[in-house]
This record gives sequence, C-alpha cells and structure tokens, in this order.
Amino acid sequence: MSSLCSIERCTRTSRGLCDCCQQNLCLQHLNEHNALLTVQLNPLTDEINVLRDRLKTLNIQKTIADSRQKLEQWRQNCYKKIDYFFEQKCQELDQLVNEKVSQQREELNQIYLKIIELINAQEATRQDIDLLISTIRQLKTNMSKIERTCFTIDTRPLLIDDTLIFIKTTEHELDLSTLSPIYKTVHHSEESFRSLTSNNRYLLIHQYPNLCLFDREMNIVKQMLWSYDAIQDMCWSSTLDRFIVLGENNIFLINENTMLI
Repeated sequence: MSSLCSIERCTRTSRGLCDCCQQNLCLQHLNEHNALLTVQLNPLTDEINVLRDRLKTLNIQKTIADSRQKLEQWRQNCYKKIDYFFEQKCQELDQLVNEKVSQQREELNQIYLKIIELINAQEATRQDIDLLISTIRQLKTNMSKIERTCFTIDTRPLLIDDTLIFIKTTEHELDLSTLSPIYKTVHHSEESFRSLTSNNRYLLIHQYPNLCLFDREMNIVKQMLWSYDAIQDMCWSSTLDRFIVLGENNIFLINENTMLI
C-alpha cells in the first residue's frame, strides 16, 4: 500500500525518498527539494571561479623567491669551499716543485762560489777540477730529473645526493630577525654534557668538571664536582622541589640550596 507524502498537509502519494531530508515525498515536493539543492550550486560555482582567478594571479616566483635565494647561497658556499680546497692543493703542488728547485739553486750557488774562489786564488789542483766536474755532472743529472718530474693526482668524485638538501612545505617560516639579540654566552667545553634545565630561579648546566647553577645574569652562584656517570638528561620537579638528573644507570636528585645529591 502506497504511503502519503511526508510534508505536512500534503495528501499526495509519495514517489520516492529524498536524499537531502531522507523523507518520502510526492513528485511535486521532490522537484521542489531538488530545485533547492540546485540553487545552492550557484554560490559554490562563484567560489570556485574566485579561486580559479586567484590561482591565475598567483606569483609562483615570488612565493619561492626566498627559498631560491637560500639554495643559491648554499651553492655559492659550496663553490667557495671547492675553490678554497683547490687553492690549497695548488699551493701544495707548487711547494713540492719549489722545494726541489730551491735545493738545486742552492747547490748551483755553492759550486759557483767555489769556482770563483779557486779562480781568485789561482791555486786550483787536479783534484779540485775533478771534484768540480763530478759535482757539475751530478747537478746536470739532478736538473734532468727535475725536468722529467711527473706528479700523480689521485682524485675522488664529489658525491652529491638528495640528503644534502631537504625541502619541506611550511605555512610560516621562523624569521630569525625577530629574535632578540644574544643576551649572554656561556663557554661550554667539549667534555661537558649537553643537557640543561631550569626552574624559576636558576639554570642548571654541566660545565666540566662541575655541575653549575647560573642566576638570571648568567653568573655561577653555586657549583659542585660531578664525579658520577654521564648525564643523559635533566629536568626540574616542582613536586619534589629538586633538580632531577638522569645518568646512564642512576637517577639523581639535587637540592638547589645545598647542592647535595
């Protein structure tokens, strides 16, 4: 048996289930509901057209300008490093040759001075002449070796892969220029552990070989020798009112007032 239209006061027989309201409606009300849905498409079309126009006017070059500049700066820095390394190796090559040439020049100067000395003295012996001839012969041999000197240059290709640069999309980039200037710097030696923590009064840092408390002016107000294992991490516990230091095998509680562990 056919049911009536679900619209109040409508006595027509229902013709189908409406997708928008999930009611059984007559043909007239089905058409009305369909018209209402169709009308809602018009503003959606307008929004799509606005977005299409907006996309057409999008300046892609402006969007990526800063990122391109960073890539260009990276490229220039790499070129500088390559050029610097190249110059170092050229200087090393020049030095190797200059050392051989300088040594030969020094020996030539010495034998020349010896000859001048014998000429001025007019007292050359057969032994002196033979020694000079032998020395000059050796110098000629050395000179020939220098002229025939070859260098073997072993190079390896410069490996470049995708891990050198990673590009990701972010809505907002941190502008370092908005950060406040450096307040103070604290020397941190290589032997010091990297973890640090603070409460509302002090900053706890390991400054080898001590564990130090810094005040707001970054002055050391208290310190104690840290003779335990490596520090993995540290934090402040307001519940315990203690600094918690996590070692490799132990957990330490530190009293900021007494620095007792």
